Amino acid sequence: MEIFGIPIQAFLGQLLLGLVNGSFYAMLSLGLAVIFGLLGIVNFAHGALYMIGAYVAFVALDSFGINYWFVLVLAPIVVGALGVVIERTLLKHLYKIDPIYGLLLTFGLALIAEGMFREKFGVSGQQYPVPELLQGATNLGFMVLPNYRAWVVVASLTVCLGTWFLIERTRLGAYLRAGTENPALVQAFGINVPVMVMLTYGAGAGLAALAGVLAAPVIQITPLMGSNLIIVVFAVVVIGGMGSILGSIITGVALGLIEGLTKVFYPEASSIVVFVIMAIVLMIRPAGLFGKEA
Repeated sequence: MEIFGIPIQAFLGQLLLGLVNGSFYAMLSLGLAVIFGLLGIVNFAHGALYMIGAYVAFVALDSFGINYWFVLVLAPIVVGALGVVIERTLLKHLYKIDPIYGLLLTFGLALIAEGMFREKFGVSGQQYPVPELLQGATNLGFMVLPNYRAWVVVASLTVCLGTWFLIERTRLGAYLRAGTENPALVQAFGINVPVMVMLTYGAGAGLAALAGVLAAPVIQITPLMGSNLIIVVFAVVVIGGMGSILGSIITGVALGLIEGLTKVFYPEASSIVVFVIMAIVLMIRPAGLFGKEA
């Protein structure tokens, strides 16, 4: 059986690969959207935090024997704590000035992190094994679905939708949004806004680390894995709308699928299709598909 002259197994395989990539795009762009939407920081270090999360998983298993399921919790905590340190020591001084300074600072931090990890681990990739429980594949009749890739999609979308619900539909989320728009008023109600901002950045960093752990068994872990992905993720955020959490989730998944289908029909364009879409969206709607016009 064929679809547009292409065997259905190849078509569905690329669609699945696009869905997996889209899940990573959604999780990483979600962290960026949370940090920008609530703190106004263009966090170029997000890719480095994603890379560090993957290396935490690798070192935890290789040096301490800590398995995948424990590191799913451990890595976001470790990298989230690192994010808290970054926010308290560096970023807190930049909130009231031009956002370009935050972008330059986080870009510099990303370069420092990459250099340190290249010095420690080299440029060759490290392999992380698929956890035993998720090894193998399931035959769906029309295709064979690797169990781990199915888990990545389910876990990523669950975390994304849970984060969206927390920020948009709960009292805590209302406090977070109010604290960024009118911190003096929220402080008057007895809420410690600086601590709330600090924990928000830490949570965004933790989301990046969680994406890194999920990616570790799928790709090779290298110091450049974050920088290779962060440009695409920024394009996803721009298309969805800077600061729009739901926009980042929907756009990330959709662009992953579009990228996968482009590899089927026009492979030469698969590496630029996201940026072509970004250019078109910015010409039609500069605020992004789900962003608010200024």
